[in-house]
Amino acid sequence: MGQEISTSHFTEKDFHEFNLRLRRETDLLNEYINNKVFSNGHGVGGFELEAWLVHDQTYSPSANNKNYLKALNNPLVETELAAFNIEINTPPQKLYGCALKNMHNELMDTWNKCILTAREFNNHVMMIGILPTVRDEELVIGNMSDKKRYRALNDQVMLQRKGQPIYIDIEGNEHLIMTHSDVMLESITTAFQIQFQVDSDVAVRFYNASMVLSAPMISVTANSPYVFNKDLWAESRIPLFEQSVTIKTPHEKTSSKPRRVTFGNKYASHSLVDLFIDNCNNYEILLPILFEEDISQFCHLRLHNGTIWRWNRPLIGFDEQGDPHLRIEHRVIPSGPTMIDTIANATFFFGLIQGMGTMNPPVEERIPFDNIEKNFYESAKYGLNASLHWLDGKYHSVKSLILEELLPLSCQGLEQLGLDSQDINYYLNIISERVNKHQTGTDWQRAFQKKYRCDMKELTRQYLENQMSGEPVHRWVI
Repeated sequence: MGQEISTSHFTEKDFHEFNLRLRRETDLLNEYINNKVFSNGHGVGGFELEAWLVHDQTYSPSANNKNYLKALNNPLVETELAAFNIEINTPPQKLYGCALKNMHNELMDTWNKCILTAREFNNHVMMIGILPTVRDEELVIGNMSDKKRYRALNDQVMLQRKGQPIYIDIEGNEHLIMTHSDVMLESITTAFQIQFQVDSDVAVRFYNASMVLSAPMISVTANSPYVFNKDLWAESRIPLFEQSVTIKTPHEKTSSKPRRVTFGNKYASHSLVDLFIDNCNNYEILLPILFEEDISQFCHLRLHNGTIWRWNRPLIGFDEQGDPHLRIEHRVIPSGPTMIDTIANATFFFGLIQGMGTMNPPVEERIPFDNIEKNFYESAKYGLNASLHWLDGKYHSVKSLILEELLPLSCQGLEQLGLDSQDINYYLNIISERVNKHQTGTDWQRAFQKKYRCDMKELTRQYLENQMSGEPVHRWVI
């Protein structure tokens, strides 16, 4: 979805031709994987950080990314769906030696440039899963980024819904019921998306590991409790995103249409190609853009995959030599609270996926899929208070699971990759302290609100002040 398109108007012929090309590319992908054509650059990591532009007096969204990005003039920073969001990218790195520190320094350098440019517009840049001050009336097409691909996506989603509004129903500590007339609700669910390159021979095992570890990753990174002044889930991005771009209408609850945002309904089995075949056979085409590039670039397959938002999504990329490779995109983590928390979150994930992906027997043989799906939503609802059904068939508090099993497993995985031992200890200690002090971004926001009974503007102001201090969230005082 990152590429711009030339038109937002499509004909039946466009859909038919796109479908033919999509199927040819899916067949070629299957052939490539069977014949081991894919590059085996295992253990390369990268990430994308979504952030907010906010006014420096009201702390409300500033829909100004067009002028902002022009002034910033940085190819690593791009638009997102809403004009008050930006996306920061980092060059991928081989996870070896001082890669963690290098990633931290590179992301921090870009972030500091973003901060300085924001000041030129009397704005701040801010990392948080859902901005507490955002209002429904700000989520209008007029505040959509100036790109045809976003308007085309909105048009096609609403066309599939036959013009019926998006219906939101989330019950947490409070209950949110509302309707919205476009896909702009999706824009307020800002994330930190981690990517991990895998050898095609072991991609299934690592993909399944990524699904299993999604629940504890949500619990330890939760940072999105409030939506439109209501306290919902520990990580309210999960239900809000799932409901905000759904093709199903409330009258089609029994419909066989698959969810566009989904955890999935089973483990990957033989090959990650199965997921692309599922994309081809079961998901309606939303953006039938026709490309002239060679079939080996998989342009149609990759664009279609970009309109299906699995919480763990397989990706096809290309290395410097132009050879294709497979990546796993882990999409469950919210943005923020600080840069050091962000790198700690990535570190924890990189170690866990490596450690879990090399387990024998593999994780999918140790825990039924239904249990990991329940774990996923349990963690999204309750954060560090969640109780998870784990690999041993028993229930564990997620806190004890992280401290006693997952942190050592992550450390083991990071050592397998060959990362610097001092960096491993430094970043994993951030996770350990966060759990010991039971203070994620969500926990801090709720505790601050409980103590001061303040409005969302004051909560956001204090959150941003803490973020700018650079102190990890477990050290934020109430």
